[in-house]
Amino acid sequence: MPTNLNLNDDLIRRAVRLGGHRSKREAVNKALEAYVAHLQRLESLKALGTFDFDPDYDYKLARSA
Repeated sequence: MPTNLNLNDDLIRRAVRLGGHRSKREAVNKALEAYVAHLQRLESLKALGTFDFDPDYDYKLARSA
Protein backbone atom coordinates (compact mmCIF):
# COMPACT_ATOMS: atom_id res chain seq x y z
CA MET A 1 0.00 0.00 0.00
CA PRO A 2 1.85 3.12 -1.18
CA THR A 3 1.73 5.93 1.34
CA ASN A 4 3.12 9.43 1.16
CA LEU A 5 4.22 10.71 4.54
CA ASN A 6 5.81 13.96 5.57
CA LEU A 7 8.46 12.64 7.98
CA ASN A 8 11.14 14.51 9.88
CA ASP A 9 14.24 14.01 7.70
CA ASP A 10 16.65 14.50 10.60
CA LEU A 11 14.93 11.81 12.67
CA ILE A 12 14.88 9.42 9.73
CA ARG A 13 18.60 9.95 9.04
CA ARG A 14 19.41 9.39 12.71
CA ALA A 15 17.27 6.24 12.86
CA VAL A 16 18.90 4.82 9.72
CA ARG A 17 22.39 5.57 11.05
CA LEU A 18 21.84 4.42 14.64
CA GLY A 19 19.90 1.32 13.65
CA GLY A 20 22.31 0.35 10.89
CA HIS A 21 19.44 0.17 8.43
CA ARG A 22 19.99 0.09 4.68
CA SER A 23 17.05 2.32 3.84
CA LYS A 24 14.51 4.74 5.22
CA ARG A 25 11.79 2.16 4.63
CA GLU A 26 13.63 -0.40 6.74
CA ALA A 27 14.08 2.11 9.56
CA VAL A 28 10.41 3.12 9.50
CA ASN A 29 9.21 -0.49 9.42
CA LYS A 30 11.47 -1.38 12.37
CA ALA A 31 10.17 1.63 14.30
CA LEU A 32 6.58 0.59 13.61
CA GLU A 33 7.32 -2.96 14.79
CA ALA A 34 8.77 -1.59 18.03
CA TYR A 35 5.79 0.72 18.50
CA VAL A 36 3.26 -2.08 17.99
CA ALA A 37 5.19 -4.37 20.36
CA HIS A 38 5.18 -1.59 22.97
CA LEU A 39 1.41 -1.12 22.64
CA GLN A 40 0.86 -4.87 22.93
CA ARG A 41 2.90 -4.94 26.16
CA LEU A 42 0.79 -2.10 27.52
CA GLU A 43 -2.38 -4.05 26.70
CA SER A 44 -0.97 -7.06 28.54
CA LEU A 45 -0.21 -4.93 31.59
CA LYS A 46 -3.81 -3.70 31.65
CA ALA A 47 -4.95 -7.32 32.02
CA LEU A 48 -2.64 -7.86 34.99
CA GLY A 49 -4.67 -8.41 38.11
CA THR A 50 -7.93 -9.05 36.27
CA PHE A 51 -7.66 -12.85 36.40
CA ASP A 52 -9.24 -14.80 39.21
CA PHE A 53 -6.86 -16.54 41.58
CA ASP A 54 -7.62 -20.13 42.56
CA PRO A 55 -6.15 -20.79 46.02
CA ASP A 56 -6.71 -24.56 45.56
CA TYR A 57 -4.61 -24.77 42.39
CA ASP A 58 -1.68 -27.18 42.80
CA TYR A 59 1.02 -26.32 40.27
CA LYS A 60 3.11 -29.35 41.28
CA LEU A 61 0.22 -31.67 40.47
CA ALA A 62 -0.28 -29.92 37.13
CA ARG A 63 3.41 -30.45 36.26
CA SER A 64 3.21 -34.20 36.79
CA ALA A 65 0.15 -34.58 34.57
